[in-house]
Amino acid sequence: MAKLADYMARYDHEHTHAWNKVLHGVGIPIIFAGTVLLILTYWRSGLALFAGGWLLLFLGHRIEGNKPAFFQGPVYFLVGPLWVAKEIKDYLLGHSRRAEVSGPR
Repeated sequence: MAKLADYMARYDHEHTHAWNKVLHGVGIPIIFAGTVLLILTYWRSGLALFAGGWLLLFLGHRIEGNKPAFFQGPVYFLVGPLWVAKEIKDYLLGHSRRAEVSGPR
């Protein structure tokens, strides 16, 4: 059975284009907010946010040139929000891929 780190690495590998990352960083929280509003019976607002968020994700994958990760398995519905949270944390703390690639000095 694959570990969370394996899923995160695969997800990261399939989301490298800057615009795809931005669209996911906006779209996934919008989908989450839409889902919460649907549950709270604000169905029109919730449905609009939910659909708009998915539109952003599909646009990102169109730009990236690949299919959404959830086509590989439903676990990616959970991995996506975790990946966005990690990307935001890394951005806010100033961690970059260059630091990971070059390693410690």
